[in-house]
Amino acid sequence: MKPGGIASSRRTALVLPMAAVASGVFSVVARGKEGAGADTMTVGGVLAYLGVMPAAIVQGDPKSHPERAMHGGAPEGQDQYHLVLALFDAASGTRIETAQVSVNVMGLGHVGGTRLDLEPMKIADTVTWGAFVKLADSASYQLSFEVVLPGRAKAIQFPFTYTHS
Repeated sequence: MKPGGIASSRRTALVLPMAAVASGVFSVVARGKEGAGADTMTVGGVLAYLGVMPAAIVQGDPKSHPERAMHGGAPEGQDQYHLVLALFDAASGTRIETAQVSVNVMGLGHVGGTRLDLEPMKIADTVTWGAFVKLADSASYQLSFEVVLPGRAKAIQFPFTYTHS
């Protein structure tokens, strides 16, 4: 043990900085709405947190790290980002770990979009959903997430607006 009683391991050395980065990214990246809460939304009793981070964060993991291979591997090149959606029961705060999640990515003012299925990711014993996407210009994007939960007849829509800078 290190001084202060905190056990250290290689996993801890990797997970803690990534958690700090993800926490910071979740709090500042989805700027499409003015004010606090631009990266959170509650619909139908489900609280969603949106994160958008450069794919380069994942590309920086060691080649043997499992996150390096998620979603088929981080794409190379510029303008590649990792969309992450975390889901919680709004009343209890319990993390939702079973769902089907997809997103339609559309630049505002443009016809059409890109539909992606998000894959579940288990990192540090928590489940979120993610996918890589190209966000090529400094523009606003409509990120319309569709969440299908077991036992619910209708999908829940989370229409986030994200301003890419």
